[in-house]
Amino acid sequence: MPLNLTNQFLIAMPQMGDPNFSRTVTYVCAHNDEGAMGIVINRPLEIDLREIFSQMDLSLDQNLDRKPIYNGGPVQQDRGFVIHRPAAEWGSTLQVGTDIGVSTSRDILEAMAAGEGPNESLVALGYAGWDAGQLEAEFSQNAWLSGPADSEILFSTPAGKRWDEAARLLGVDLSSMSHDVGHA
Repeated sequence: MPLNLTNQFLIAMPQMGDPNFSRTVTYVCAHNDEGAMGIVINRPLEIDLREIFSQMDLSLDQNLDRKPIYNGGPVQQDRGFVIHRPAAEWGSTLQVGTDIGVSTSRDILEAMAAGEGPNESLVALGYAGWDAGQLEAEFSQNAWLSGPADSEILFSTPAGKRWDEAARLLGVDLSSMSHDVGHA
């Protein structure tokens, strides 16, 4: 059976040299024989949700907190993605897990601005993408760990702790790992 990492976390190994992914946790939204797509969930940008709403001319009907916007990856960094729970249907929603969806349409942001959006959400600009076989090749080079996505880490754990916490779910202490991992 081929590797399918949909609804999984990709946890960058300590030796990851690519600055786009060093010390990251990526939520995999889709993985099939055509490639993979994910959103980095632990790299907050210096802008917050209020700024995005202002840029989109959305008025806030409630006092929203200053939720950070995340750098979701190096591809299409001008495009927004909302990971949310519950996975209700918005204008353009990809159902990822039984209770998690990823939406890219304006209507979910309008609902959030009006205080009628999903109960839990993470907003990112950009995504990470892999061509067919590319992610599998990176696994064979020991670039990643993977494990089931956890909504507590996705929506509640502070961004600076997500990398360690995602690995800890697998029983791995990344701080004790060598940066020079090889093959057995």
